[in-house]
Amino acid sequence: MITDGVFILIACTTLLGAFLAVSLKNVFYNALSLILCLFGVAALFIYLNSEFLAIMEVIIYIGAISIAIIFAIMLSQPMLQNKEKRNPVKLLRAFILSALLFFGLVRAMRHTQWPAAAVDGDYSMIALGASLLGPHAVPFEAVSLVLLIAIIGALLISSSKDSA
Repeated sequence: MITDGVFILIACTTLLGAFLAVSLKNVFYNALSLILCLFGVAALFIYLNSEFLAIMEVIIYIGAISIAIIFAIMLSQPMLQNKEKRNPVKLLRAFILSALLFFGLVRAMRHTQWPAAAVDGDYSMIALGASLLGPHAVPFEAVSLVLLIAIIGALLISSSKDSA
C-alpha cells in the first residue's frame, strides 16, 4: 500500500517535470524542470531495483543537463530583450508532426510483441559493463554520437541570425 503511494508520487513528479519542461517559456526553468523529470526517472529506476541505471541517469543525464543549462543561458537572448512573435504556421506544423509521431509510437508499442526477459541472468555491475563494452559497444558509441550531434544542432539553432 505504501509502495503504491510512493510509486504514484514518483510518477506524478516525473510527469509534472516533463510537462513543465515543455510548457514553460523560460529556458532556465525548462532545464530545471527537465532535471526534475530526470530525477523522477532515476527514482523509478531505484523503485524497479535497477540501481545501476539510476546512478547512470544521475551521473550522465543530470550532469550533462546542468552543463546544457550553462550553454543555454550563455547562448540564449537576454530576457529583457524583445522576443520575436511566434509564427502560427510553424506552431501548427510542429503540433501536427509531434501528434503524428506520438500516435505512431503508441501504435507501434501496442502492436509489438514484447517478450518477457529471462529472469536468471547476471545483472551485476561487472556483467553490465562487459555487455556495454563487449557485444553492445557499437550501439553504446552510437548513442554518444547522437548526443554530440544534438549538442551541435542546439548550438547552431541557438546562434543568432546576425552572426551567420
